[in-house]
Amino acid sequence: MEGVQQEAQNREAFRQAVTNTLERRLFYIPSFKIYRGVAGLYDYGPPGCAVKSNVLAFWRQHFVLEENMLEVDCPCVTPEVVLKASGHVDKFTDLMVKDEKTGTCYRADHLLKDFCKDKLERDPNLPAEKAAEFKQVLAVLDDLSSEELGAKIKEYDITAPDTKNPLSAPYPFNLMFQTSIGPSGVSPGYMRPETAQGIFVNFKDLYYYNGNKLPFAAAQIGQAFRNEISPRQGLLRVREFTLAEIEHFVDPEDKSHPKFPDVAKLEFLMFPREDQVSGRSARRIHIGEAVAQGIVNNETLGYFIGRVYLFLTQLGIDKDRLRFRQHLANEMAHYAADCWDAEIECSHGWIECVGIADRSAYDLRAHTDKSGVPLVAHEKFTEPREVEKLIIVPVKKELGLAFKGNQRMVVEALEAMGEKEAMEMKATLESKGEAAFHVCTLDKVVTINKDMVSISKEMKKEHQRVFTPSVIEPSFGIGRIIYCLYEHSFNTRPSKDGDEQMHFFSFPPLVAPIKCTVFPLVQNQQYEEVARQIARSLTAYGISYKIDITGTSIGKRYARTDELGVPFAITVDSTSSVTIRERDSKQQIRVNVDEVASVIKEVIDGQSTWGDVLWRYPTHSS
Repeated sequence: MEGVQQEAQNREAFRQAVTNTLERRLFYIPSFKIYRGVAGLYDYGPPGCAVKSNVLAFWRQHFVLEENMLEVDCPCVTPEVVLKASGHVDKFTDLMVKDEKTGTCYRADHLLKDFCKDKLERDPNLPAEKAAEFKQVLAVLDDLSSEELGAKIKEYDITAPDTKNPLSAPYPFNLMFQTSIGPSGVSPGYMRPETAQGIFVNFKDLYYYNGNKLPFAAAQIGQAFRNEISPRQGLLRVREFTLAEIEHFVDPEDKSHPKFPDVAKLEFLMFPREDQVSGRSARRIHIGEAVAQGIVNNETLGYFIGRVYLFLTQLGIDKDRLRFRQHLANEMAHYAADCWDAEIECSHGWIECVGIADRSAYDLRAHTDKSGVPLVAHEKFTEPREVEKLIIVPVKKELGLAFKGNQRMVVEALEAMGEKEAMEMKATLESKGEAAFHVCTLDKVVTINKDMVSISKEMKKEHQRVFTPSVIEPSFGIGRIIYCLYEHSFNTRPSKDGDEQMHFFSFPPLVAPIKCTVFPLVQNQQYEEVARQIARSLTAYGISYKIDITGTSIGKRYARTDELGVPFAITVDSTSSVTIRERDSKQQIRVNVDEVASVIKEVIDGQSTWGDVLWRYPTHSS
């Protein structure tokens, strides 16, 4: 138990050191700070903006360019009808409890989770059976119903954290920010909780733009909004955040991927459903084997899992603290074929940063049903095929008499029925003369009698197959990835004289906010002119840099830029050659002034490693 407590204290101390450094160096700060801030909202400062920009630029290169994706940019404000069709209006909820005296709101599952973790970490006298019980609660937390959560909160006598007042029973709270579109207030809308819906509603136009060919992928980077009940954990749970999402549309009968062999030999930590249920740990598996054994549902899903692994590790995420966890059966939506989360371990535990899901054809079908616009693809046959075809013929006269102004919506809903639903209706009409029928666009159940519709099957010659594509969706929480990257890159080492600990970020050059700094060793007009000459060369190469001509000691200037994660420091100590210092090793080489920019460019673009240039140029010892 003492070991657990010590580990918790170490994690807390580490997290505090990281957060203090990030806020002090303006990577990010609480928004509206002079007005005491608003929970769950953060501003990115200059280095934070640069890191985020670099991460997104690499995301575009790694996914959009590499896979020839179609990038779109859709509005944040979304009409209610779109989110009604997607299910967000009815189901995008978390369970909330209220302080019965002050009205302060808390997420019910977070209070229970904190209580159990606190007892496990801080109570040295906790009996073994109680410890086992709390661990079991943590394991099944996501499965607990509103009633079960309420019962546990009552059983453990959990009160409001700030006031110790009693709490209400848990109840659902919709996480979307509501608004109205236009001044009349009659057109309700929401700030989008994800970017995906903008892609789904544009499927028809994107499919046409792509030459009516499958598979293809659309991508979008943008802001999303969730009115979190009690946001905490810094950048990990916020009310406005950046998502980068891909919707890869594929024929549901062929989910192979031509580039799957490129990733098949990658081996990384995977946590399949069976291992979680049986209490085993995550294990290293080749993604090719995972697909071959049916652990991962199909090649396209496996391909994207492999590409996500490469993306995260190239950013600087520690591969030993990255795992792909398969959703348990109770976590998955009923329509999903398979779902995996890329989880990154940080001081807050394992954090879901990327979701990779095979959502089958659910989204396109839902928008087809609601809008009446068929979001479908076509496969042309080389020879016509004889197929049994479902024929649904609504009798418009009878429907008009029964439903008047709603006739068109009932007709469209009948015509959109799938084969199973239609044949069940046919059997009911034949046996009972009428059938109950749910019309999505009216959001109500109506009664259809046997005179209103004719349902049959006929053999027909078909020249093409019409189908609703499946979608495989990798969805990236950019803020979460960046925070985990900060923790994985954060290091401490003693100062030169050993009297204090110095913090630094070991970002790969790819994501470093500034690629290099330029320092004249001393305040000297000739050295400053050489520094400006180098700065002009760096600008011409498109390399971000910071020039520092203050008289501060060189050691302090190195420490300042190490703390920002700048990988290279150029020190001007003569007019013909300069030194380049590498941040992590603190090794230095001597390079001619006119070669400096090209050497830095070579290393930050990944054409050479620091080891390569160290071998080519003379070393310098300070």
